[in-house]
Amino acid sequence: MTVEREVAVRLERPPPVGGGDPAEGGGTIARMGETPPPVVGGRGQPAPVEIPRWIQLVGLPVILLLAWAVAGAVRHAVFLFLVAALVALLLNPLVRALGRMRIPRGFGVAIVYLTFAAVLVIAVVSLATVVVDQGQTASNRVDDYLTNENGRTGETGAERDVDRLQHWLDTHRLGRIQIEEQGRDFVDQLGSGDVEKVTRTVIDWAEGAALGVFAFLFGLVLVLVVSVYMLLDFNRLHRAIDRRFPPAPGQQSLLPSIEASVGGYVKGQLLVSAIMGASAGVSLWLLGTIGWLPAGFETYAILFGAWVAVAELIPYLGPWLGAIPAVLYALVVEPLSAVWVVLLFLAIHQIEGHIVIPKVMGNALRLHPLLVIFGLLAGGEIYGLPGVLVALPTLAAGRAVWEFFGTRIKLESWDEGEPTVPVEVELEPPKAVRG
Repeated sequence: MTVEREVAVRLERPPPVGGGDPAEGGGTIARMGETPPPVVGGRGQPAPVEIPRWIQLVGLPVILLLAWAVAGAVRHAVFLFLVAALVALLLNPLVRALGRMRIPRGFGVAIVYLTFAAVLVIAVVSLATVVVDQGQTASNRVDDYLTNENGRTGETGAERDVDRLQHWLDTHRLGRIQIEEQGRDFVDQLGSGDVEKVTRTVIDWAEGAALGVFAFLFGLVLVLVVSVYMLLDFNRLHRAIDRRFPPAPGQQSLLPSIEASVGGYVKGQLLVSAIMGASAGVSLWLLGTIGWLPAGFETYAILFGAWVAVAELIPYLGPWLGAIPAVLYALVVEPLSAVWVVLLFLAIHQIEGHIVIPKVMGNALRLHPLLVIFGLLAGGEIYGLPGVLVALPTLAAGRAVWEFFGTRIKLESWDEGEPTVPVEVELEPPKAVRG
């Protein structure tokens, strides 16, 4: 019996009759086999760009060092443009919504900024009124606590509380801890401070604060102007980026992706701050009303809650900074009540970490905690507290950029593997098998 092997033969297709001229109608079938051109909008996936090894070894470090040097030399300008870009990304959804209502983009930008400015001014004025009023009342209360003497005992409220604390230590087998004399000396120093020295300190602080406020307002105006120009040209930039870097199938465009990442994080952070500030304020007011905390907490609950909300904008450190004013006030008014205030804030932080943040923030940032900590430290080192506030939105935008270009850039592998040598192989025809 003879076994024969069949070989598939690829036949050449004859050219169509009438040539390939579309005008003659003969090239339609031939063009069906051609590869369609990539379509902007996600239907065609461009081939990834491979970065050679020599660029990875020399070019990328040099570019990073050069960018770091330039950014360090003009870091103020870079920071202002970065903040303006974040503002434009946050306000663009509102401008786009007005555009869907057939409002011209320039007019929509003006409406959004005027509305935002009006809301911000009303909120700042309202909050400042409450803070100044309650701050003045708290200052008078602390001054009375330190200076007003009881007509019968001749002691101030602070000295009486120092004696109470020493008595509590003595009755709980902690008599070796003697704080009465040191506490009284400290209270006397606070109550009889040098008025001229304090006045000079306040004047110097006011002068520095005035210069700081002027610099802040100047930078704020620059940020607003730059962000307006960015918003006006947002659509043009969006189209230009999509033409140069068309999104992959099922992938969002670059600018909308950055906008969603930054907006999701900022909205989540603002919501967390509002929830924690309201929780702290309501809890302090409730405990002060029922008498578990000394008098005054129900009055200053709004002030403490507002500070907690502002401090929550600072990641990691914010929750602890938010508790400081309430704890200090408790220490001044009634030292033992500070324990209850500390326990209250510990409970609030546990609720924040286990319930509020997982539910509200979710996967808004999606970054490793070590990278988040490094970003916060780097932001603080480069630009202080404003750098810390801008660090995480910038990291969120950077993550969106990394995910977008991750499929478009490929690093040449450093593992060359075993070299392959082409070898010619001659196949023998099958032999006949005798039955």
